[in-house]
Amino acid sequence: MTTAALEAAAAEPVISFRTPLPAALHAALVRFIEDHPQWDQYRLVQAALCGFLMQQGMVERQLTRRYVGSMFGRAA
Repeated sequence: MTTAALEAAAAEPVISFRTPLPAALHAALVRFIEDHPQWDQYRLVQAALCGFLMQQGMVERQLTRRYVGSMFGRAA
């Protein structure tokens, strides 16, 4: 990410939430992150949530920007 993109992301409001995950889903998440060290749990959940919302017809520029940024924004 560029410095400008990092600053823009840092200025964006963040809301945290907690939710239980089935053990199999958690194990898959951990396994994926171990195999792909450029990803972390936050990036993975954001990409998955954005992807789901876009598939369901949500069309918002910020959502698209977040999805693309999470998918392609970080180098390995």
